[in-house]
Amino acid sequence: MSKVRTALCDLVRYARLTFADKARRLEPAFADNILVHVMKSPLRTCCEAASIVPLEDEASAAIGRLRKIHPPAHVIIVSPRHEIYHELVNYVDILPEIDLTLEPIAEFEPAKETARL
Repeated sequence: MSKVRTALCDLVRYARLTFADKARRLEPAFADNILVHVMKSPLRTCCEAASIVPLEDEASAAIGRLRKIHPPAHVIIVSPRHEIYHELVNYVDILPEIDLTLEPIAEFEPAKETARL
């Protein structure tokens, strides 16, 4: 789940996506099913952890920003044009929330050199 959490934080921090609600834990098998519906092709491998989060951003803008970053997990954007979208909208509120407390970006500190004589 840590890769999923990191990917979600990257979407906010680097892709500048705005979440409309809290991220929620999604069963991996259901996430695989969503992916099959959206991509209209079978999966080569199944996911181990998944989440879902509604976006305030338009799907096309979100996809464009997503392409500019490389999150450490697969991300799929489901828009209203996908058949499964309306099922997800009704389903998302009953899922457990994921804590996405953003960790501060570490400041770079140069290494101190010590000389021994």
